[in-house]
Amino acid sequence: MSGPRHYCGVVGINAGHNVVADLQKALMIIQHRGQDSAGVSVFDGNVINTVKDAGLVQIALPKERIENIQGQVGIGHVRYATTGGKGAMNAQPMTMTTVFGMIALAHNGDLTNYQKLKTVYMGQGAVFQTDSDTELIINLLSRRMGQDQDPVKAIKAVMSEIDGAYALALMINGRLFGIRDPLGIRPLIIGKLDDGYMICSESSAVYSLGGEIVRDVMPGEVVEITQDSFKSYAPTTRCAYAHCFFEWVYFARPDSIIDGCEVYNVRKNIGRVLAREHPADVDLVMPIPDSGRAHAIGFSIESGIPYEEGFMKNRFADRTFIMPDQATREKAVSNKMIPIKSTVDGKRILIIDDSIVRGTTLKKLVHMLRDAGAKEVHVRVGSPPIIAPCFYGIDMKNREQFIANKHTVDEIREIIGADSLGYISIEGVIEAIGLSGSDLCLACVNAKYPTKIEGEEHRYQTRLTDLK
Repeated sequence: MSGPRHYCGVVGINAGHNVVADLQKALMIIQHRGQDSAGVSVFDGNVINTVKDAGLVQIALPKERIENIQGQVGIGHVRYATTGGKGAMNAQPMTMTTVFGMIALAHNGDLTNYQKLKTVYMGQGAVFQTDSDTELIINLLSRRMGQDQDPVKAIKAVMSEIDGAYALALMINGRLFGIRDPLGIRPLIIGKLDDGYMICSESSAVYSLGGEIVRDVMPGEVVEITQDSFKSYAPTTRCAYAHCFFEWVYFARPDSIIDGCEVYNVRKNIGRVLAREHPADVDLVMPIPDSGRAHAIGFSIESGIPYEEGFMKNRFADRTFIMPDQATREKAVSNKMIPIKSTVDGKRILIIDDSIVRGTTLKKLVHMLRDAGAKEVHVRVGSPPIIAPCFYGIDMKNREQFIANKHTVDEIREIIGADSLGYISIEGVIEAIGLSGSDLCLACVNAKYPTKIEGEEHRYQTRLTDLK
């Protein structure tokens, strides 16, 4: 995988049994969304108890720690640090004790006005113990609830103040809420269990608990989850949405359904579109495991070129995307991916990956295939060239890291050592997802942002100076 790294995942459950084990299981299902830390908070009828730590779910939430807490209402979180440092200090859920009870919050996304708001409230005497934008949200909620007393009014007031991407699992004493930003940048699903209801970042977590999908939380909607049902507080106005297209290209599990579109089917469609936009005269099509698998299957179906597995992936190797630096990640590639010589030797190979950021990992893989005897190596990419930073929770903050900003497609082809290189077009990826392009966030590939960010182009403006 040479693409961008993940962000976070959230889950919340209100059921007729102790939900701690279910929270842990759901977090393990969405572990791919964050590997830095994990945590759960549950309401035992009197107080909210929290267990959280750095590391994967099995490490942060061991049996001997979670068996000491219980409750029928709870939330959970897996984290990849985008705003705020790594480690236990910034692990979520975050909790706060207030005059009206306890609050616990789990957040997926990034606030684009975090620093501005934090500066304002610090000037008013607010104290922050972390550098996470989640703490800002929980601080604002506490302030608003102190004024309004009504949780829903307080939530709506905070939503009118913060900007950017957020899907929130919020617990106020024993009341559970799900909240999605007005543009729907981050996914959030409502599920029904045998004896309760839940919210989570991906539908696969609902299925893992034997539940069924009810629907997506609408952009801008607040839902209160109870054991028997859920109550919706819908937004009063509807704007053009901005669902992150990378959810379908790479981030989400293939078996998840997001905003009505199955991820696996979208990825196969991407492969089909690539076969039409960038055909190739090759002997076989193979994926970069695991991210390019469905893309490659779609390419094979559309082109009629046989599909083969050409890399053996070492599932016990360290995860390259959580290693501390790029040099270490590059050294680990050869331990993680090993070409199957009998598959590639003497063959003209086409490989498909989800995306290219720096191109260093893909360059290594192309060279490994040539060393294994591949006659030709052609590359196809399941996203358009990445040219702009993400301000909404993906680890792509600096234009300097994007190879497509410095080089043409043919130059990139030469750098990675491929015989040919083709990216799916923006129009092609929109077609593959099946939603309107006006309802997708494509900022990292077209540099047009769904929210106003200083110095960047808004997707509906005509001149950059319109921001002033």
